[in-house]
Amino acid sequence: MAWQFGDYRLDPKGFELALRGETVHAEPQVLELIIHLVRHRSRMVSKDEIANTIWPDRIVSDASISSRIRSARQALGDDGRNQALIRTIHGKGFRFVAEVTETAPAQPIQPSPAADKGELSRPSVAVLPFRPLGAAPDLAILAEAIPHEIIQALSRLRWLAVIARGSSFRFRQSQNEPELVGTALGAGYVLSGVIEGLSGAVAVAIELVDAVRGEVIWGDRLTAPIEGIEDLRQRITTHVVTALDLHVPQNEVRLAIHSGAERLDAWKTFHLGLSQLYRFTPEANQLAKGHFHGAIRLDPQFARAHAGLSFTRFIDAFLHLGPDSGASAMAARTHAERGLELDPLDPFTHYTMGRSYWLADQPEIAAGWFERAIELNPNYAQGFYASAFTALMIGDIPKVDTGLDAALGLSPLDPLLYGIRGVRAQALIQTGDTAAAARLADRAASTPGAHYLISMIAAAANGLDGRQQQASRWREDVLRRKPDASVAQYFAAFPIRDKDTRDRITGELTRQGF
Repeated sequence: MAWQFGDYRLDPKGFELALRGETVHAEPQVLELIIHLVRHRSRMVSKDEIANTIWPDRIVSDASISSRIRSARQALGDDGRNQALIRTIHGKGFRFVAEVTETAPAQPIQPSPAADKGELSRPSVAVLPFRPLGAAPDLAILAEAIPHEIIQALSRLRWLAVIARGSSFRFRQSQNEPELVGTALGAGYVLSGVIEGLSGAVAVAIELVDAVRGEVIWGDRLTAPIEGIEDLRQRITTHVVTALDLHVPQNEVRLAIHSGAERLDAWKTFHLGLSQLYRFTPEANQLAKGHFHGAIRLDPQFARAHAGLSFTRFIDAFLHLGPDSGASAMAARTHAERGLELDPLDPFTHYTMGRSYWLADQPEIAAGWFERAIELNPNYAQGFYASAFTALMIGDIPKVDTGLDAALGLSPLDPLLYGIRGVRAQALIQTGDTAAAARLADRAASTPGAHYLISMIAAAANGLDGRQQQASRWREDVLRRKPDASVAQYFAAFPIRDKDTRDRITGELTRQGF
């Protein structure tokens, strides 16, 4: 079933609006509003009804409703003066007045099975008490204390469901297979460990198993001298949280790729988008958008999918991928705001909100959002990286170093590793160490996933250090990937406040023809 009016086609089941066959990109709340107005076009729809439909269980202002109506009209080529499609009934509500043709009788939308199971589809993990090897009382205490601390830390990951201690610790000293434990607890992943006292030292071996398939997807072993137990406890917790934040999504993507499209739920669809997000290429960004839109169709209340869309629009503006970077920046803010509305405790939504303020050259405001993200998850590597990037803009070099060190310590194989190295290279330019800046910029631009702006950093750093041949190599790389690359684009992405640094980079990039 679809509705046709003028040159527009609205597919409520597919959650898609098209103009002459081309998809009209509209914020999900706006599309939901248009669908509701068209479905009930035989009558006026009151403001209260709109509020209850678009913002269930929330109190919203008339200004919020007016904003969505304005956006709906914009998506439909209408406006408040003409009101050719959406008419205002002053003081009461709105009515869709255009002539509509149905391709099939309209039926209420039935939620998909995946949407019904949105909460259950979220990856889940059970952390079991570790098994002590030896009779030392301290080992028995640590065997429960460390997993308890891991459970507390993992609970900060909003995308991961963590089985409560009271349930998972029932398998104390259990020799059961992870598959049986996972079935009993309803967990997709099981984390277990062994703690052993050595001569003057303690060793902990950890293993993460896909409980459905019985596959080990990650494991490691950490040791410390007996007097370094407290440090070991903290290192294990940080190490586990970071590892799960990396390996569970990777495994979810692998499973999603091997599932039929009809079997994908919102979380797996989201993870497919996440697998494309950090590539920073036009093609990957479009794929990510499609997956995030798909996740929202399956679960309109999925905060992380809205935040993911914000990130894709940030990339559009950051890399100047579309005709209107300003519109992309506004969309990045809108999607981040929606994510925050749905889940104000998710670090990722705060992270995308902070990134939207980068685009507005408001790093001081961005810094507050990144700090909040780190408060919500102290092991959030990308929060530390973003905080360091913001400090670079402001000129707080010591904070740049601190933030990047924390990000690398938490995630040495981070998908944004090229960005971490690029920020460090720019900080070295600012301190005048162009030789070190050039070396690090070369590594940044050579890191998989690096985009053309990272190559511009390498071109500038090498040129400033007098390494003209290497600078020329990176210049050619930039122009091959982005023929219209310019100094203005560089500083739109990296709005460094330090005038001397800006002048030196501007002079060098201008000399190279940008």
